[in-house]
Amino acid sequence: MMANQLRTTVLLAALTVLIVLFGRMFGGNQGMVIAFIFALVMNFGSYWFSDKIVLAMYRAKELTPSEAPKIHQLVAELAQRGGIPKPRIYLIPSETPNAFATGRNPEHAVVAVTQGIVRLLNDDELKGVLAHELGHVKNRDILIGSIAATLAGVVMMLATMARWGAILGFGGGNDDEGGSNILVLIIMSIVAPLAALLIQMAISRSREYLADETGARLAQNPRSLASALEKLASASKRIPMQEAKPATAHMFIVNPLSGGGFASWFSTHPPVEERVSRLRAMAVA
Repeated sequence: MMANQLRTTVLLAALTVLIVLFGRMFGGNQGMVIAFIFALVMNFGSYWFSDKIVLAMYRAKELTPSEAPKIHQLVAELAQRGGIPKPRIYLIPSETPNAFATGRNPEHAVVAVTQGIVRLLNDDELKGVLAHELGHVKNRDILIGSIAATLAGVVMMLATMARWGAILGFGGGNDDEGGSNILVLIIMSIVAPLAALLIQMAISRSREYLADETGARLAQNPRSLASALEKLASASKRIPMQEAKPATAHMFIVNPLSGGGFASWFSTHPPVEERVSRLRAMAVA
């Protein structure tokens, strides 16, 4: 668990360093501050209203204890064990088995499950999935994801400013090195956003590993979560989630979007096989 926390800290620091280097190269401190303020405002709004936005996007409906007593009982037990408030529970009208957690903090958390996941998993596996989602809540992954998105957003904005600066002839000067400076700006405006996106996706994958570990400890059964992940990955290929959006893919317990090879570098989720292997290693430790 400490290794994952350290990895996240290092990656966030790398994003910050990328902003400082790129910002000073292009627009100095003023350019960095302007880009940071814009990115902060946009991501703050997304963070504050994320639960309402994503629940409406997937037409989720809140479940009362009388409608889903088993799920409410499992979530209450896991939340008590994790020392966090019991989140609200929502149902997504989709046959694709999946789940996610959202909310700006543990006091405003939501756990959403699809119709498909309730039908597919047995009680122990469902408990493992719910524990994983409460792991995200306990570890404040919505906040960490928002910070990463803000920093990556600053890089994207600086890159856009750099491209326009190169097009309009700013940043190159009139000396003999003017052309070289503009060329460097163009190259950086392409490379920096890719680097920022890679770092942001690496942070997301690191938090998934941490939520797996936290969830396995909350459920007190790593094998049940491992089994659930295998079932979910297989079923998601057979029944793809047509309504899934790239902007929210990172929230789900398994990636609702397909992609392999080079695309896996930009994946928000680690390979399911690696996650299962780690969980089973926990079970025999």
